[in-house]
Amino acid sequence: MSIVTVQLGQCGNQIGFEVFDALFSDSYCPQGLCSKRENEAYQASCKERFFSEEENGVPIARAVLVDMEPKVINQTLSKAAHSGRWKYGQHSCFCQKQGSGNNWAYGYSVHGPRHEESIMNLIQKEVEKCDSLNGFLIIMSMAGGTGSGLGAFVTQNLQDQYSNSLKMNQIIRPYGTGEVIVQNYNSILTLSHLYRSSDALLIHENDAVHKICAKLMNIKQISFRDINQVLAHQLGSVFQPTYSGEGSFHYRRNPLGDLMENLVPHPEFKMLGVRNIPQMSENSLAYSTFTWAGLLKHLRQMLISNAKMEEGAFKDPALYTSWLEPVHAFSVWKTQRAFSKYEKSAALVSNSQFLVKPLDMIVGKAWNMFASKAYIHQYTKFGIEEEDFLDSFTLLEQVIASYCNLGF
Repeated sequence: MSIVTVQLGQCGNQIGFEVFDALFSDSYCPQGLCSKRENEAYQASCKERFFSEEENGVPIARAVLVDMEPKVINQTLSKAAHSGRWKYGQHSCFCQKQGSGNNWAYGYSVHGPRHEESIMNLIQKEVEKCDSLNGFLIIMSMAGGTGSGLGAFVTQNLQDQYSNSLKMNQIIRPYGTGEVIVQNYNSILTLSHLYRSSDALLIHENDAVHKICAKLMNIKQISFRDINQVLAHQLGSVFQPTYSGEGSFHYRRNPLGDLMENLVPHPEFKMLGVRNIPQMSENSLAYSTFTWAGLLKHLRQMLISNAKMEEGAFKDPALYTSWLEPVHAFSVWKTQRAFSKYEKSAALVSNSQFLVKPLDMIVGKAWNMFASKAYIHQYTKFGIEEEDFLDSFTLLEQVIASYCNLGF
């Protein structure tokens, strides 16, 4: 089943390129440390999901690129074309030269409605190329300007027009000391709207990925491309074609559905996080050591000892909420085929309280600004009223309370 990716804004387009590049590099590797039959099945599965028919022998990404200015889109298209390995479709991008800085309201209330038909037509063209549509992966920033506002608008339209298809938003939480002074306003508006229209929010934190680059990859001068490549590796590992069962060679046909079946047991619980642990040998460093320490420790031990993931600490009821049995809370998908350049790797996708503290911090900072009426006029002039802010605060406070009451 195919996944159509929607890349929104500068953040979404730059990360989207790295995701497709990572997927292509992995899936078209001639030898994945497995049998020829396994490698061919793996390549076919990945191509079906993320690439459509070839044009002059070059696979085309199943993607729609959207931004308010042509610069980033043109750069992204050019980088893909110049790679000579894969490219974006000729009609899979949309750009508009004028915008309004970092104002979420402009993207949601002005830019979105003005170009709704053009954007949705482009998405429909990509959908029509799919033999079987699994759903949409929407890549965007949480706190940017028109990109996040437009992303919320587009996701809402996808829910209206493709209600039976799954929608996962991959969103980036900004640095705690970000440069956008209204980033907390943008964040609460983005999250509250996505909670109403998306099936799951896969959240990455810039600060956390920055630590990976600095402490574990020893990069001295960290660029956004370094961060985006780590994000792309994590996303690629999550969507890697896998199969279930001992001795079985039945690749899962519903990657988004498999992720969401148990990870999103209730509409209020949509915040997903991912940690990836690739390693070349027993003595190499894992990618993530600073969060989810207990589970990650067991994952590393599993990689070293080849222990079965179904056993051991992953069956400990203390890891899960009381109303969800571990047998239903933890699912395993695996493959003999190596991911990227790593002989062994594991990805852990979790729905837990790990984002409660940063979310509470964002809501608190936004509320302090709202209480003093700071910058509210920048939103009301584009149709976002104070009641919209209050609705967003109320919804996110309910989400925080729901996660806190889980007791795990």
